Amino acid sequence: MKIILRLTLLASLVGLLLPVLRAADRTSVQGILIIASNEPGKTDRRLASYEPTLRRILRFESYQFVGDDSTSLGIPASGNLSLGNGHDLELATESSDGRSVHLKVRWSAGGRTLMNTGLVLRPGVPAVLGGPATGNKGEVYAVILVGR
Repeated sequence: MKIILRLTLLASLVGLLLPVLRAADRTSVQGILIIASNEPGKTDRRLASYEPTLRRILRFESYQFVGDDSTSLGIPASGNLSLGNGHDLELATESSDGRSVHLKVRWSAGGRTLMNTGLVLRPGVPAVLGGPATGNKGEVYAVILVGR
């Protein structure tokens, strides 16, 4: 009788923990398309929390928000982000150690691949991808990726 009671209790605990374990096999990713410029000016206030990181990595004078998108992905899984101005990201999660997610990123615009890369994304820590020139002197596109 004690064995049946213990097995029933164990089955109940597994049933309660399963949704938590499944949630750990997911990640949310936000992508933000920006324009970085050598022209002095004010950085878009929507990028204020990222400005120190952008200045350290990209070393431009000002940053403007273009667009953003986010998605929730299983691990492993794939998904897309449409960031604006025809820029898209194909994301593929590969693995997670519980503290970070290994991610493959394909950045494209106008049917042309701009970048293929892999990175390790930690929750709340922005990753910055420098991109191509916008066509305006001293300006380039960049993408900020943030895991949640």
